[in-house]
Amino acid sequence: MPTIRLGALASGGGTNLQSIIDRCEDGRLDAEVVMVISDRLEAGALERARKHGIAALHVPVAKTGTDEWLEADRRITDAFLEARVDLICMAGYMRVIGPHLLGAFPHRIMNIHPALLPAFKGMHGQRDALEYGTKVAGATVHFADPDFDMGPIIIQAVVLVREDDTEATLAARILRQEHEIYPQAVQWFAEGRLRVEGRRCVVEGVDTAARISIDAS
Repeated sequence: MPTIRLGALASGGGTNLQSIIDRCEDGRLDAEVVMVISDRLEAGALERARKHGIAALHVPVAKTGTDEWLEADRRITDAFLEARVDLICMAGYMRVIGPHLLGAFPHRIMNIHPALLPAFKGMHGQRDALEYGTKVAGATVHFADPDFDMGPIIIQAVVLVREDDTEATLAARILRQEHEIYPQAVQWFAEGRLRVEGRRCVVEGVDTAARISIDAS
């Protein structure tokens, strides 16, 4: 199986990035992370990249819609194109990606969100699910598109909500599932199994049940 070249966008510590790097290095993922870009100079994700010999780049990103934001979008796009990236993984990237990146990598940018989309979009998916009183929460891997947290869904993980859950305890269990389903989505991409048809992402040769992970703990 050919190895695909991965780029990553991250703003924080990069635990989802680490789960992908680990699986690349131990042979469970037919991919190689070749570049990590962050909008934050002190992001832990950049340090993780350096420890693994991966190119690490800091690109400050201004307010969405400004000329400075568009210029950062061009810089990010050019960097990934120069690195010959096949797929970009957003791993806790807290910025809106721009039109140049979306245009250069159509259906080749993945994102992971800590909620069962399309419910509870935005920055606080776990907290919003708890406050709403849902009985299940979870995580979603989807392709990014111009509509925030609205791209075609690839795989989801369902986590049962406990009566004594706090935002922190629920977020921790969801994060464990994120670390499983994100690499799985990347592997399906590497195997050429993903096909987007309108709002739907078809995973060829995979049973529907395999696209849902359930944590009943």
